[in-house]
Amino acid sequence: MHFLVLQHERIEHPASFRAMIEGAGHHWTPVHLNEGEALPALDGVDALWVLGGPMDVWQEDAHPWLKAEKAFIREAVVGRALPYLGLCLGHQLLACALGGDCGRGQAEVGILQVTQTAASPFLESVPDPLDVLQWHGAEVTAVPEGANVLARSPACAVQAMSWGPRAFSTQFHLEVEPDTVALWSAIPEYARSLEDTLGIGAVARLEAEAQAKMAGFTTAARQVFDNWCRECGIPSAEIAPAQN
Repeated sequence: MHFLVLQHERIEHPASFRAMIEGAGHHWTPVHLNEGEALPALDGVDALWVLGGPMDVWQEDAHPWLKAEKAFIREAVVGRALPYLGLCLGHQLLACALGGDCGRGQAEVGILQVTQTAASPFLESVPDPLDVLQWHGAEVTAVPEGANVLARSPACAVQAMSWGPRAFSTQFHLEVEPDTVALWSAIPEYARSLEDTLGIGAVARLEAEAQAKMAGFTTAARQVFDNWCRECGIPSAEIAPAQN
């Protein structure tokens, strides 16, 4: 199956989910919107993933493609009922595309915990509370009509969300790899928020903390991927060839 992945920074890619997508026999195509790449046709797309980025959903003057991206997400999710997974900015974009709203919130940066607020197949068999990587200063302030809030944190009421049977999103990150913190801290906006929140020298401390939690991130990401695939009717493990 073909996963279309909308990216807002080249180095903020699907990370640990890449091996899961490819290991299940699927292929994925990135679109680098911040570099001026055009949104493609949705024909031939089996699932849409929308990842994080340093811009805010309301910054359409600075990033004019955001308006088209929201319409694209709405067409994919509402018009075509495509499976959807949004991470961080992709979570906020889903909310706005479907009629919700986002705004400034309390900054969450670091390894923090989220707690489930409702039973959901999307978070089934995932630890509760769950250690996650947070790196955001905006949040969903009003969920779209028909959406379900699935997780929260003390600072953010909408940490995970579902809409309809095949659209899911998280404010937090589980797709962490050993180089994730180093890569993301090279993005100026992320570096500023990291030091503003955690102080000078925060990169090294956060890298060490993330490394200590890496096994848990990987296990939880695998479970969320399997859950998402199951709910969306997508194989999550490569089918072995038939034996003669």
